[in-house]
Amino acid sequence: MKSVSIIDYDDSYQQTFKDLNVEWLERYNLLEPRDLEALDEPRKAILDTGGFIYLAQCDGRIVGSAALIYEHHGVYELAKMAVAPDYRGKGISKLLIEKCIKKANELKAQKISLFSNHQLKVALALYENYGFRHVPVENSPFATADVKMELILFHSDNH
Repeated sequence: MKSVSIIDYDDSYQQTFKDLNVEWLERYNLLEPRDLEALDEPRKAILDTGGFIYLAQCDGRIVGSAALIYEHHGVYELAKMAVAPDYRGKGISKLLIEKCIKKANELKAQKISLFSNHQLKVALALYENYGFRHVPVENSPFATADVKMELILFHSDNH
């Protein structure tokens, strides 16, 4: 495996971005209409609302993705994290999550939240390793999301 680079999303990668995410969502029976809204129109759903999408490129192909979705002032959601099956276990998800955390810090975000599912043991362990902590699942945009985690980044003076 050649080195992996993390690049910014470009519209030419929309189908690959969608395919990477649909693959694992369907495998765990978690695909929902809200996922498809973001995957079919990532520019409208994520980028135009103040979010970011990063892609992992290796061996000349896109093999992973992660998004930071703007929720409201100081809060971003980590979402659409995927790695192609034949590239899993090679540290690509770590590169993607580190890029998202770095970007959130640059934006002076106070926290990153994420929604997940209890079946995704490897992903949940990864998030825990980066300091995400379990919080009660409230206001979940997904019917299948039974896990919510948060990473506190920055504490403002009025907290």
